[in-house]
Amino acid sequence: MKIAVLLKQVPDTETKIRVKGDASGIESDGIKYIISPYDEFAIEEAIKTKEKSAPSEVIAVSLGPVRVVDAIRTALAMGADKGIHIDDCGLAMDSFVTAKVLANALKNENFDLIFTGKQAIDDDASQVSQMVAEFLNVPQLMLAEKFELGADKKSATIERSVGGGTKEVYTVEFPAVIGAEKGLNTPRYASLPGIMKAKTKPVTTLKASDLVGETKPKTTNVNFRLPPERAAGKVLQGEPEQLAQQLVKLLREEAKVI
Repeated sequence: MKIAVLLKQVPDTETKIRVKGDASGIESDGIKYIISPYDEFAIEEAIKTKEKSAPSEVIAVSLGPVRVVDAIRTALAMGADKGIHIDDCGLAMDSFVTAKVLANALKNENFDLIFTGKQAIDDDASQVSQMVAEFLNVPQLMLAEKFELGADKKSATIERSVGGGTKEVYTVEFPAVIGAEKGLNTPRYASLPGIMKAKTKPVTTLKASDLVGETKPKTTNVNFRLPPERAAGKVLQGEPEQLAQQLVKLLREEAKVI
């Protein structure tokens, strides 16, 4: 079985974000990048599926500048076998173009399964996985909380929540795109031997310019702004009855929630 896992490198949630002077984006200098957390669940499920369906291989695929090779190497250290880096070459990218480039790269590999995170934590768009599936003309199942490989190794049963404690259960035949939700598994840590082996595993580099064709972005992001500073909290003092009166007054007159 040939399994792909799509990765996106995103700013660490603890990184202090700075907006460019012209508000066209964020400053990239000094940012620590990590694999988008939902993609870690995708990596783990891809590796687990490989272990259940030997002989199989997992190929980590990531689109972006040279730095995203670090994310690919992390996936290789966890247990992926190969990597594909698609250099975006400074192209203008949105979810549509990203999906088109990824889909064109994946077409050449004839994957049985493609695992992704349900969304990236930087833009929270949650669009690329679904569009990749559409461009490849294969089914997609997002928000997967449980993945069970079929006995025939050509299908799987996927479970996902739809709210109110209700679960949906689907059976899908391969090829298919599966979007990983938190709770699908517990991602493994890369072992020292795995880290050493990752340095010698092959990573192929492709050019997005060779894959994009005539596709143009559908959207443009402008006027980036940081959220407003959170107002300082208020500390009430006094006897319990006085505190209760003050609190009710604030909730009614300032917060306007009662």
